[in-house]
Amino acid sequence: MPSYLTEPTYRHGSPALTGVLLINLGTPEAPSAPAVRRYLGEFLADPRVVEIPRLLWWAILHGIILNVRPRRSAAKYASVWTSEGSPLKVHVERQAKLLRGRLGLAGQQVRVDYAMRYGEPSIPATLSRLKAAGCTRLLLLPLYPQYAASTTATAIDAACAWLQTVRNQPEVRTVRSFADHPGYIEALAASVREHWASNGRPTSSYRLVMSFHGLPRYALDRGDPYHCECQKTGRLLAEALGLAQEQYQICFQSRFGRAEWLQPYTAPTLRALARQGVQKVDVICPGFPADCLETLEEIAIEGKATFIEAGGREYNYVACLNERDDWIRALADIAASHLQGWPTTTPPDLSSLELSALRARALGAPS
Repeated sequence: MPSYLTEPTYRHGSPALTGVLLINLGTPEAPSAPAVRRYLGEFLADPRVVEIPRLLWWAILHGIILNVRPRRSAAKYASVWTSEGSPLKVHVERQAKLLRGRLGLAGQQVRVDYAMRYGEPSIPATLSRLKAAGCTRLLLLPLYPQYAASTTATAIDAACAWLQTVRNQPEVRTVRSFADHPGYIEALAASVREHWASNGRPTSSYRLVMSFHGLPRYALDRGDPYHCECQKTGRLLAEALGLAQEQYQICFQSRFGRAEWLQPYTAPTLRALARQGVQKVDVICPGFPADCLETLEEIAIEGKATFIEAGGREYNYVACLNERDDWIRALADIAASHLQGWPTTTPPDLSSLELSALRARALGAPS
């Protein structure tokens, strides 16, 4: 029975609220093979993620990948797992709490929550919770700076599937991408400048490596704008840092399978730079607003081993934006620009002390 047939009766006079939903990719519930298998089964079954004939892919997925990869991936998750759980989930939950405080400080009284496209908390369950709380207007904000059909589009797909089950649908807006948003670019640049202040400025044998998540080459050939938006982010970040073209390198990580993916690939690039005599690299992942397996294990750990083994001398990973104040301000600006025209109740101004207490709670520290 469709859920809308049992939807609670509309209550006249209920206040109309606005909700903002942050959406990220997802994570297993635990760093164990069974949990990773469930997560990968949902993720890799998405036709937006793997665009090959379903019957062929179904045989590969269930006959090989889900029998081989979960145990290996679980060990990698275990290497970055925290006492609070998955790094990605921890950071996104904190971002949602801090965003609500920042929007409140700007006079926007909205509910802010987060969901994962794969795993928990799910998009349908979170949207239902926001609707039950009285939200008649919803802003969907996928945390993917650069648009891709396999990330942003599939997140919106899931939200639209939920809408099909709802009788009294809320008004919905979406954020497509923010690859060139000034606040986002400046937050990235500030994180690199702070890293340089602690670890030394670039020299003649230096590169800033900007590693974005990879996609199959056919995504570009079929019209996906992801590659172009990554190039734009990289160029704007380099300009903000005053880097010459020979001082930075854009590349793509996380290649999967035998098909050609967007190039150059990150691991071979790190190896080649070391063999060319580049002694020091700083690596940043501008496509990931929150640290996760792909940044903490693949880049911070595996990437360093690749560079050092090839003859490089110094390798530093620049952390994702996570809970940086400048990033939360940028995120609030992105949300506020898409909330324009929607009436929101202006709450009393939050004092700086109240905002600090909210931030402390979001970060898990005593207020």
